[in-house]
Amino acid sequence: MAEFDQKISPLVDCNQLVAKSLSRAGIDRMFGVVGIPVTSLANRALAIGIRFIAFHNEQSAGYAASAYGYLTGRPGVLLTVSGPGCVHGLAGMSNAAANCWPMVMISGSCDQNDVGRGDFQELDQVEAVKPFSKLSIRVKDVREVPNAVFRVLDRAGSGRPGGCYLDIPADVLHQSVSESEAEELLDAAEKCVSGEVVEEVKSADIAKAVELLRKAERPLIVFGKGAAISKAEGVLKKLVEATGIPFLPTPMGKGLLPDTHELAATAARSLAIGKCDVALVVGARLNWLLHFGEPPKWDKDVKFILVDICKEEIELRKPALGLVGDAKRVLEILSKEIKDDPFCLGKSHPWIEGITKKAKDNVAKMEVQLAKDVVPFNFMTPMRIIRDAILGVGSPAPILVSEGANTMDVGRGVLIQTEPRTRLDAGTWGTMGVGLGYCIAAAVASPDRLVVAVEGDSGFGFSAMEVETLVRYQLPVVVIVFNNGGVYGGDRRNPEEITGPFKDDPAPTSFVPGAAYHLLIEAFGGKGYLVGTPDELKSALAESFSARKPAVINVTIDPYAGAESGRMQHKN
Repeated sequence: MAEFDQKISPLVDCNQLVAKSLSRAGIDRMFGVVGIPVTSLANRALAIGIRFIAFHNEQSAGYAASAYGYLTGRPGVLLTVSGPGCVHGLAGMSNAAANCWPMVMISGSCDQNDVGRGDFQELDQVEAVKPFSKLSIRVKDVREVPNAVFRVLDRAGSGRPGGCYLDIPADVLHQSVSESEAEELLDAAEKCVSGEVVEEVKSADIAKAVELLRKAERPLIVFGKGAAISKAEGVLKKLVEATGIPFLPTPMGKGLLPDTHELAATAARSLAIGKCDVALVVGARLNWLLHFGEPPKWDKDVKFILVDICKEEIELRKPALGLVGDAKRVLEILSKEIKDDPFCLGKSHPWIEGITKKAKDNVAKMEVQLAKDVVPFNFMTPMRIIRDAILGVGSPAPILVSEGANTMDVGRGVLIQTEPRTRLDAGTWGTMGVGLGYCIAAAVASPDRLVVAVEGDSGFGFSAMEVETLVRYQLPVVVIVFNNGGVYGGDRRNPEEITGPFKDDPAPTSFVPGAAYHLLIEAFGGKGYLVGTPDELKSALAESFSARKPAVINVTIDPYAGAESGRMQHKN
């Protein structure tokens, strides 16, 4: 009997091998929705120490995985079932692609022998994900799993980050290998990974960049999510303060340097981009958020120095100078070059004086509006109260999640970011519905921080059921819903528009007036608040922030308050 036992090698099934591969590659968190054929995979992951956060919908789970990749710098992993589960998960994959965030989606798929026969949830998932994936792999045998897992994780996080996809057919999930062979496969997979090669920026180009900045009369530094994900805040601060050049963050670049910094040009944005003659753009693309770098918002003669990890992005934009490389690394080299031959504009420089004066004037005008207690609430009064409550938390600062039309637009101007990677909003793609997924990702990635979501009622509605997920995992998330009765504020049609056989139907922009969103979380054991006055809101914020438990604050907003931002009006 002893001799017989020695010949038997313990078996490792495919689900366990996937989990072991993820763990060996450094993955300790997963997001997803379980079901046929991946439930066992989730359980195996949990058993070996990978925390699995189970959602109600793959869309929200995908948004969570994409945001987790951004916040941690390691690929967020999404697990979905086959067919429609994979399609739902594409929301997160596409969001990761647009925002350049590292993410891997793993989906089960139908049995390989049944492809083309109309099997349960059959779909050519590799083809479906192609537009949004840097690399897509379908494994055909359990022995291919470790190598495939390491490859998709490596590709997702190297070079310009993005989404990758791993497809595991149901029959492969039922295969097994011996424990000894599993270890051999894992060892081999670790050794064969080689990331995308990123060019080292040329010293001659660094010298050109310094010369352009030195000779500029009105220089500006612009930075975005790319600088944030490379953790460039330290060297960015040194560069700004050494040269005295004002800076402008994109919305999710806010916090890399504090919004309160004396060289922040956010409150003088139009002047800064309209008059600058040289713009150093770090980890941000000249897309719609930056008006494509074109007149009339930008001066027709402005010279752009683009710092981007993607050579193709620089070639697409045709700047005066392109510096290819990781944002932090490029700035370190640039700062060293400047340090060897320093220059600084100084506070008395006409450009700095002009930016500073314009910023102070605009802030003063906004503060006049914010100081008023308007009831029924407009957007400014509750936003001021929320701003002050968030600032009152201190450090570590809460992570702010924001989505919605009016709510996000007003929040960008009012809510202050003081620490890096503490703002998550609709991002490059303007994706609505990201709110609860982002909240969950933030709470999982940074358990020491409070997470505060400031959302429009429309944005909240995309993923509102995930408040149950907040309660189930007892995550320190406070969701503040600006409830104005609909998209942009309910029914705003002119009388002549209300015609036709369905004129008695609600407007396409309308929701049920006075919706009791706060009761939704109470159904699952969380805390809900209904507020309509400054004192009620202050009390709800103080109590919920102190408790650090799942809560929804339903803020009643005048449905006629607010309007689309100027940047978006022409598109709507």
